[in-house]
Amino acid sequence: MTVHFIGAGPGAPDLLTLRGRDIIAACPVCLYAGSLVPEAILAHCPPGAEIVNTASMSLDDILDKISLAHADGKDVARLHSGDLSVWSAMGEQLRRLRAAGIPVSVTPGVPSFSAAAAALGAELTLPGLAQSVVLTRTPGRASSMPKGETLVNFAATGATLAIHLSIQNLDRVVADLTPHYGAECPVAVVYRASWPDERLIRGTLSDIGDKLDDGISRTALILVGPALAGEGFDESCLYAADYDRRYRPQSADSPWASWSNGDD
Repeated sequence: MTVHFIGAGPGAPDLLTLRGRDIIAACPVCLYAGSLVPEAILAHCPPGAEIVNTASMSLDDILDKISLAHADGKDVARLHSGDLSVWSAMGEQLRRLRAAGIPVSVTPGVPSFSAAAAALGAELTLPGLAQSVVLTRTPGRASSMPKGETLVNFAATGATLAIHLSIQNLDRVVADLTPHYGAECPVAVVYRASWPDERLIRGTLSDIGDKLDDGISRTALILVGPALAGEGFDESCLYAADYDRRYRPQSADSPWASWSNGDD
């Protein structure tokens, strides 16, 4: 018996990975975060599967349900939105499951910042403008921020910022970032990226607050940085005719393939 943690993607059911789909189809028990995981993904569950919406359950309740499945020798598909590596609350579940000796596996999913960038038709790392993306958030009810992990500190790098779980703190975001990026720095707010009711709001640090309405109060990502303008950047050497491609394999099966990070 194994508990399979699966990143269900940002919202669109067809952004679920093939691996995730196949694991769901093989598990007789499925626990899913109902407020964020689309029900269409549950169509991959096998006939007769026990399907449990965990939105109203405590951590203890969830672990009790998993323990019952473990006692019955039933594999569990545990679905979370986006990708499991950030803000998924997977870590606290893994800690308890490992302490109980219950096997686990982790299948990644498409993260929300990737879906937001795709919706904008934007590359977040443009030569000469930004070569780093910082995934961060502001303090909230569920989690505080460690000392040093502040928007002011991240802004000093000039990187593209993907600010999660913070739309309710937009005024503070603008106040913290404007001294570093400037009032005319591009900003995009992507509401429910890849869902049918997705909305894109573009602006600058000086006017983004005026462009939002009361309907955007959660499930929105804030992207900030000069790369969002999509102009004023250098061309990379990646496709230059005289570029030495000794680290770029000719095929995925090349022995050099494992050395390449995709942009060498």
